Amino acid sequence: MAIERAGEPFVAVLSPLASTRRETLISGSLLGRRLELVAGPPSEPAAKRRLRIWELNSNLHCSIVGTCLSNGDLRQLLGKLNIAAIPALSEHDLHKHGVTLASQRDAGGKLLHKTLDRRHKTALNQFAKAKTEVEVAALWGDAVQRGEIPGAYWAVLTHPLTGPALVKRAFGEVHMLSHLVGAAGRADIRQLRQIEEENAALREKVQRQQEQIRDSVLSREAKIRDLNALLASAVMRGADARPERADETLAGLVASLERRLSSETAHRKRIEERLRAAEERLTWERSDRATLERRQEMLRAELDAAEAVLVNQAAAAPAIGCETPSPLQGRTVLYVGGKPGHVVGLREIAARFAAKLLHHDGGIEDRSPQLAGLISQASIVFFPVDCVSHDAMQIVKRLSRQAAKPYVPLRSAGLTSFLAALRSASAMLAAPQADAAF
Repeated sequence: MAIERAGEPFVAVLSPLASTRRETLISGSLLGRRLELVAGPPSEPAAKRRLRIWELNSNLHCSIVGTCLSNGDLRQLLGKLNIAAIPALSEHDLHKHGVTLASQRDAGGKLLHKTLDRRHKTALNQFAKAKTEVEVAALWGDAVQRGEIPGAYWAVLTHPLTGPALVKRAFGEVHMLSHLVGAAGRADIRQLRQIEEENAALREKVQRQQEQIRDSVLSREAKIRDLNALLASAVMRGADARPERADETLAGLVASLERRLSSETAHRKRIEERLRAAEERLTWERSDRATLERRQEMLRAELDAAEAVLVNQAAAAPAIGCETPSPLQGRTVLYVGGKPGHVVGLREIAARFAAKLLHHDGGIEDRSPQLAGLISQASIVFFPVDCVSHDAMQIVKRLSRQAAKPYVPLRSAGLTSFLAALRSASAMLAAPQADAAF
């Protein structure tokens, strides 16, 4: 990308050795690359064709397979590739096979790419009309508003005009949507359990009413037989004297019994209809619950895969050496709580921002009185709310306020939450007059 500065041509490149978007997506990391200005002539324009799935960064494959393909699509695809034991594969195993194929430039990867193109042809045609990256971003925003994510996500990631910033934006929005879906699924499961309890109570009530109705009908039928016998005997005895009166009495009694029987029959039908409706609703809710549980399991697999990639990168990648100092350079950050196995990754991520990391486990092995000394050394304090004791969290808040040190509660103990928090802190420090807050 050519940039004019002070009348001289410059070329913006992604370090290291990534001069085009295609090379950035192949070799870059979602953690970002440093943008450098290198004097020289503008580079050649990128190829005006859509990217293939194996040309995309491997960190994107998990979200593409999980978002843009159904389990049915994956089973059909693996069947064409003659992969054994497909019916026995779990949904998680199907997902892993799909992610593996996405990184291979062979028959499997090409068939996967064609399957995605065929499934989302309408969205691809719509995005193909975009002439600038701004238009591509506008189409993506409109698709997110309409909830038409799968096709738009595949189209925007492979569009020839999509830059790294738009890729990161789309990936982030799809990632956050997975959290929203998980929260909605948990709420639906709680509601389903309440409905099942109500349905069980209704079944018991209907059963009791049916037993009462059956006993009442049997009792009435016995009374009717007895009355009929008595009436027949009375009619026989008084037939010669007043036959017309016996007929009237018998007719009135029969009419009264028929009305009561009709009323009880109608009441029983209403109860049976309510029971049938409750059973249908329960069947639908169970099916919906199963779908939500499968979706939640798939999203959990995606998040686990992303977490594993991030851990590997944090352990393997060297700290970034920036010509422009990081706003956190030379500062000390304190992390309280978390998982012991993540400490190395936390240090590597802090090193990427040229910051020093202090760690306290929240009182499991480290003593709580050490917190005061560590907080006095730190510029900012972090703690994951899902992996720290309540007492340690209260102590951190109190000591931080006493020492006038900012503290940041993290959503989870995952490395991604800590990375996002460091980015936010770095952005705040880079803002004018923000350093006084730290």
